[in-house]
Amino acid sequence: MPLFDYECRACAASFELLVRGRDVPACPACGSAELERLPSLPALRSDATRAVVGRDVQRRDARQARERVAEQARYERNHD
Repeated sequence: MPLFDYECRACAASFELLVRGRDVPACPACGSAELERLPSLPALRSDATRAVVGRDVQRRDARQARERVAEQARYERNHD
């Protein structure tokens, strides 16, 4: 995917954008098209990075499950 890092010359915001084809990227903070494309780090895959990503995914999924349970309980309390 063409995902690029940019810095806005107008407001100095740094951000990542998915840019396709002839799309002209704009700063999400101020709307300026005066952007500087920053060098991106390559995505490296190894057993260590897979393990880290796997743990992060498990933590995220567990957190989302807790939030769903809490939200369901809150809904049931307020809609009986």
